[in-house]
Amino acid sequence: MDTPQRRHIGLLVGGGLAALVAGGAIAWSLSLGHRGEPTPPPPASKGGLVIDATTPPDTHVAPTRTLRCFVAGQYAGDFTLAECAQRNGVATDALDVGVDQTGALAASQQGRAAVTPLPPKEATPARAETGPLGTCWRYEGSWKRLPNDMSLSACAQTLFAGRCEKPGEAAYGRWAQQTIRLVQGKVETSADNRTFHTLVEQGPNCTLPQG
Repeated sequence: MDTPQRRHIGLLVGGGLAALVAGGAIAWSLSLGHRGEPTPPPPASKGGLVIDATTPPDTHVAPTRTLRCFVAGQYAGDFTLAECAQRNGVATDALDVGVDQTGALAASQQGRAAVTPLPPKEATPARAETGPLGTCWRYEGSWKRLPNDMSLSACAQTLFAGRCEKPGEAAYGRWAQQTIRLVQGKVETSADNRTFHTLVEQGPNCTLPQG
């Protein structure tokens, strides 16, 4: 190999070594500049867990799942959606399905009063009212206490006299520790807010006999 070729190869090797040395020096100086700084978090951690809160809950009812079934506004037992629809005489898509006031899944025919409203908290004193007079409450989406105490008969008269209810619908009230409700043709009462018994039958034009 002649001298010019050796000189050319030496220049190439020397230039490569110089570039490596320069790159190492730059990297070393950069590492000194960031010494002591915390290591940045990985990019994935910056996004965090994202939850779509706008997604509607799954309201599908499994065919084999039982739920509280109401027929004509009264609790009929626990049945599947198809069985409840059959007892109401309608198709399954004609039932209202939702959570009743006890937190249980319930179904009833659309437009029917399905669930007896829970008593107002103020109507559950530490000592039960046992005298002939008691507080009277009216329910119209919320409870409203009437200003004067009265007898059960007077409370029923005040709430329901002259008022007519359609089949399957009901209007509710409260007297002392009892729930009272008006259904077609009669006023009923319940001590446990579930089992109702006839208090009085309605007369002509939905009147109530004086008691």
